[in-house]
Amino acid sequence: MDTRPLATASFRRLLIGQGLSLIGFQLTAVAVSAQVYALTKSSLWVGLLGPVALVPLVVFGLWGGAIADAVDRRKLVLVCSLVTWGATLALLLNAMLLSNIWLLMAAVAVQATGVAVASPTRVAIIPRLVPADLVPSANTLNYTLGSLASVLGPLLGGVVLAGGGYAMAYLIDALLFSASLYAAIRLPRLEPLGESTAPGVRAVVDGLRYIMGSPIVLMSFVVDIIAMAFALPRALYPELTAVRFEGSEMAFGWLSASVAIGAVVGGVFSGWVGRVRRQGVALTFVIAVWGVTVAAAGLAQQLWLAVALLAAGGFADLVSAVWRQTILQTYAPDEMRGRLQGVFYVVVAGGPRLGDMRAGATAATFGLVPAWVGGGLVCAVVVLVVGLSVPAFRAYRSDQSPLKVAAS
Repeated sequence: MDTRPLATASFRRLLIGQGLSLIGFQLTAVAVSAQVYALTKSSLWVGLLGPVALVPLVVFGLWGGAIADAVDRRKLVLVCSLVTWGATLALLLNAMLLSNIWLLMAAVAVQATGVAVASPTRVAIIPRLVPADLVPSANTLNYTLGSLASVLGPLLGGVVLAGGGYAMAYLIDALLFSASLYAAIRLPRLEPLGESTAPGVRAVVDGLRYIMGSPIVLMSFVVDIIAMAFALPRALYPELTAVRFEGSEMAFGWLSASVAIGAVVGGVFSGWVGRVRRQGVALTFVIAVWGVTVAAAGLAQQLWLAVALLAAGGFADLVSAVWRQTILQTYAPDEMRGRLQGVFYVVVAGGPRLGDMRAGATAATFGLVPAWVGGGLVCAVVVLVVGLSVPAFRAYRSDQSPLKVAAS
């Protein structure tokens, strides 16, 4: 792993604060689902947590990106961090005193709003903190820590809920989030560099118009949607566990963690990622690898083999995420980065949910194996056809990006 970006104190604090807060966020996600079911005894109510969080993520992800291009990004991150922290404290007080389902749902919506604005803003900050040639390495560190949090948070959630209950989970989240607040306070001033646009509908539309007019940026979104919509098998884990692994909760846990485990391993051995120049072609092929490994996992009869193949897919997914993020950060001008990161965040949040819908619908229609294996193979074929058919994307080199050219 290339750790040179950690020499920059502001980035180091931002990364550590983000990593700790993500562990707490994952811990809270587990506790919220468990508390909603305990209060209602209804899986429908648990399912409603999805749209309650998704609507603010989409709306404020787009609008928040426009705000990030018009104001001091340090102040915006700080304000959003306080909003998210306040929502966590509301969950804590509700668990201690009220146990009210409506207050819980409202706190989840507010928390999602803060995250939707803060997350793309934090990522848009990275090229302002580290040199242009270290942006891929900084993104790799960011994604690796996020994947590690996706493993540790749920595991910690099981332990905390068994020993301390919901209030203890929310308290730990609030304490961990203080590291993110500290990192935001210590950031330098990050005023807009170029011409800024008032953060309204026009600014959002301008950002979407920029994406549609830039084949390289547009394709970085398209290939990710292909990867998630066609190949993500997450919704099929319960059925695979029941059919192939005798309903073992341990097997379900390993399947659920497998992609994140692969991403963590990929991050540890990622020093080569920043040296790849033909990022358009490389991104196309690495997503094809994701699809093929997912398809192979659907045929595996042994748990260890299925987990290993999904972990290999997670490795490919991490590399894909780093290159997609790097294209956005180094190709787009600074005055557009917040809006593009907002769209990126919406795609990252919405793509997996499209994948869940696709997987569930095709499994109900064609069966588990065709839905799982077919989705992976279709992903590989479609991404190769689409990715290699766009000349600008196929020829794109990272050393020709505007940020790299300006730095040189």
